[in-house]
Amino acid sequence: MTSLYDLAVVLRSKNAGPFLMTIDVMLPDRASFLRVATSPAFSVETISSAYGVDAREVRVIPVEEINTVKVTLPRMVGERGSGSPGDTDVYGAQHHGPLIDIEVE
Repeated sequence: MTSLYDLAVVLRSKNAGPFLMTIDVMLPDRASFLRVATSPAFSVETISSAYGVDAREVRVIPVEEINTVKVTLPRMVGERGSGSPGDTDVYGAQHHGPLIDIEVE
């Protein structure tokens, strides 16, 4: 088993509008991509649990052509939108942390 942090070439988050964020998991090759994309450990349920959001609001989108798995989910700030009072990360760039320790087979 290998952590997502050790396997990914790039693991980043960013805004996907004021109330959503996207997380990009860019992998070095097809084998690594398939390893993550098909891993039971990298599931909607695991991600929703890590972020405390409803699984119905999480989308996992494998993009095989570029060895990338994209995840879209509500921003962790709850009902607040990007840049609203209390928002601690206007650009959504610090939200990938909960995924770094996921172990994939």
